[in-house]
Amino acid sequence: MTPLLDVRNLELGLRHGAQAHRILKGVSFQIMPGETYGLVGESGSGKSVTSLAIIGLLKKPLQILGGEIFFEGRNLLALPRRKMRSLRGSRIAMVFQEPMSALNPLQTVGRQIAEMYVQHQGKSWAQAQKMAVEALASVRVPTPERRVHDYPHQMSGGLRQRVMIAMALACDPALLIADEPTTALDVTVQAEVLKLIRELCAARGTAVLFISHDLGVIATMCQRVGVMYAGCLVEENATRELFVDPRHEYTRGLLGALPKLGSRGLHGRQRLVDIDSFIADRSRLTDTRFIAPRTPVSGEAGS
Repeated sequence: MTPLLDVRNLELGLRHGAQAHRILKGVSFQIMPGETYGLVGESGSGKSVTSLAIIGLLKKPLQILGGEIFFEGRNLLALPRRKMRSLRGSRIAMVFQEPMSALNPLQTVGRQIAEMYVQHQGKSWAQAQKMAVEALASVRVPTPERRVHDYPHQMSGGLRQRVMIAMALACDPALLIADEPTTALDVTVQAEVLKLIRELCAARGTAVLFISHDLGVIATMCQRVGVMYAGCLVEENATRELFVDPRHEYTRGLLGALPKLGSRGLHGRQRLVDIDSFIADRSRLTDTRFIAPRTPVSGEAGS
């Protein structure tokens, strides 16, 4: 099967005068049609900038230093801005971590959803407004015919995130990028939003690039996982295999830092594993070589 998304040796840097400091170093991975692929790692490891490079939303001083990003057979880095704008929202969509920052506070949520249909499908505003109500209903927003007239500040965080999902899936994209979409939500609402993303994308055959630092979320959402550390992809495997047999020292550290049921708690004898973070001191960087699966991965479902 041909990959839907094929990221090849992607390198990003921060330009400072004549120098460019690399912050992403030769990252490569593939996502197959309909697959949910997870990127996991600590804050600052390069997960979000990777997603922004894919969707074409990098801002200066960040810049692409090398590599290729193929989507549906086309190199996104070689596309004119106009072509990239037409793909963004129609074939590739993104759900951001904080919807209050991503939504326009001066427009109703209905108009913001309707704009997707007007811009990418050529619908009239009257048609698009009706479709916006249907989109809100599809993400289980109560009384969508009324909520379509609400402004973002009139909604709870969970409802705003549902609006973001409705906008992202409005035009049935082939790839959805979800960048820590539940971080700002409480546990109950987080579970509801994750279930919604999983069910809607499965029903539509939408592939997902799911970005998180939460290994529990990754385990429930993803078929395969890539582990990022210090701007490098250091390990990749099927989700179950990664959790059962982590091979990179950083992956083992991440899993060892998880609290376990039945432990004696903060005041007991069991202590969590401490990971020397590269953010605190880059001189302590250890192994950032990529570790591939022992056997080819067939896209087995996560645990």
